[in-house]
Amino acid sequence: MIMGHRRWRGTKVPPPAALAEPLAVAAPVSAPPAAASPSASTWQLIREDVACVKARDPAARNTVEIVLTYPGVHAIIWHRLASRLWRRGVKFPARFLSWLGRFLTNVDIHPGATIGRRFFIDHGAGVVIGETAEVGDDVTLYHGVTLGGTSWTAGKRHPTLKDGVLVGAGAKILGPITVGAACRVGANSVVIDDVPPGMTVVGIPGKVVKALSERRKLGDGRIDLEHHLMPDPVGEAIVSLLDRIEFLEARLTHLQGELHRTRGPTADAAA
Repeated sequence: MIMGHRRWRGTKVPPPAALAEPLAVAAPVSAPPAAASPSASTWQLIREDVACVKARDPAARNTVEIVLTYPGVHAIIWHRLASRLWRRGVKFPARFLSWLGRFLTNVDIHPGATIGRRFFIDHGAGVVIGETAEVGDDVTLYHGVTLGGTSWTAGKRHPTLKDGVLVGAGAKILGPITVGAACRVGANSVVIDDVPPGMTVVGIPGKVVKALSERRKLGDGRIDLEHHLMPDPVGEAIVSLLDRIEFLEARLTHLQGELHRTRGPTADAAA
């Protein structure tokens, strides 16, 4: 379990009951109530992928613009087509479509990856998603994100992202780990351990710094894009060390003064 790991000791994680209510409102308000279903048609999935962009990107103005100019949308369309072929056992055409999508969009999604509904890659550049990665519904990735493996052994070797996860630009999530529902991963973080639901993770290696209940909430249901307001655990640790050093220096100066008054000047000083 993650909370027993030395990196996560001392982290304040609310009990599952405390997370139940916030998680219910974490998804964008524009998301349709229907759950993901294997029977959903490719066209239906693509329509949802296009529609969700307006709720997550303030720059999106209309559907035509989204369909024609968003490489992240193009990448998921190519993946939906390639994935259908892959799951029907038509491997080489699926890989070829995946390569073509990568060539056109600079987004590399293996056709074997499982992608949920209403998936959005903002800016769509340099994203890599491995073969055994699993992505839930209403997930948002920014450019430069990697869902990668840490082993050459066959089997599950890529991460699982639950519903409502947001991953900042340049973040790397590595290995067969699970990032819980409604989590946020800060830009350029490297996550190598499981993350409980509703947490915010930053740093290298990633550390939990904020629970879902402590985040700023937006009234219109859009995603909070103010990533610069995320806590900086490394900076906070350095500030604490500087405060401690200042205290120890002051204490040392005081003790040296007391010693000087008690013993008087040294022989060298008297000479």
